[in-house]
Parts: sequence; C-alpha cells; structure tokens
Amino acid sequence: MSDKERFLGSLNPAMYQVFLFISPANMPFSFATHPWLVVNRKGVVSRFGVAMKKDVDTEKIFGDLPDQMSWGHVHRNKFPPWQGIQIFPFSSKFFWTGRLINFEEGDEGSVSRRMIDFIERSGETYPFKDHYSLFGPNSNTYVQWVLNNFPESHLGLPWNAFGKGKARHASEQS
Repeated sequence: MSDKERFLGSLNPAMYQVFLFISPANMPFSFATHPWLVVNRKGVVSRFGVAMKKDVDTEKIFGDLPDQMSWGHVHRNKFPPWQGIQIFPFSSKFFWTGRLINFEEGDEGSVSRRMIDFIERSGETYPFKDHYSLFGPNSNTYVQWVLNNFPESHLGLPWNAFGKGKARHASEQS
C-alpha cells in the first residue's frame, strides 16, 4: 500500500487529525528531509509547510487546490497533501513521493485539535515566516517549532531533518 493510500485510508471526517509527511529535499541535497504537516479538521484537509520560495502575494494561486495562501515562506495547500516537493529546485515537472511518517488524532479536547488550531494560525505566528536558509530556519525548523509546542504528541522528525535545531530559537521568539 502506498503512503498516499495509507493517508486516504486513515482520513476520518469525524476526527481531528495531524499527519506528518516527509520527502527528500531538492537535489543535490536529497540526503536531507523536507517535512510538512497535513491537518484534517473533521473532513476539511489542509497542508501546511515552509518552502524555499517566498511568495510576496499572500493570495497567489499555485494551481487548482482550494484555499491556497502564503505568508512569506509558510504555505497552505501549495501542493496536494501527499505529494513531495520538486526533485529539482524551481522545476514543476518532477516531484518526490511523500512518505507518511505518523499521525495524531483525537476529538474536541485532544492534542490534535489544539495542534490544528496552532498550525492554522502559524502563517501569522511563525517567527521565521520571512526568513529561509538551507541550514535553518527552513521547513524542518517550522515543523519542529510546531512539535515543540506539543511535546505530548507522538510525532517526531528523523535525524536528517537538518535545521530542526533552530526551532529552539523560534520558540524563544514566539
């Protein structure tokens, strides 16, 4: 079963769910990880992540996905939930396959519900939304910043999520 099928089979429209996906980073840095979060607010699914390209127009449309928004380097629904990033930077032809690492789910009072509220506000609240560096702050910093705010969650980034250590500084600024 593919990770896309696993994701689609795990979606529960009656629950609050936070999914952690990764793909290799762009070439030539594909030994590193690029993570993003997908949230399911009782059937409303959105993808949140940080990209190298900063889009100044906060309502720029990247394709035909609903509710696309950008806040500096933070993007909602830039790509489909399960799709990895471009294999080659700034190319829209070839994409990595996303890998579902794990997910958290719950009801109204759950950590998942609180995480979703936090993630949905992150475009305005992430302290590094206007800064990006290959070594951090980057996509790993963003996801680790979210996870640091919810230590009770079962989600975690792999060892090769370079830049996740910068999240400590993001937490100090938020």
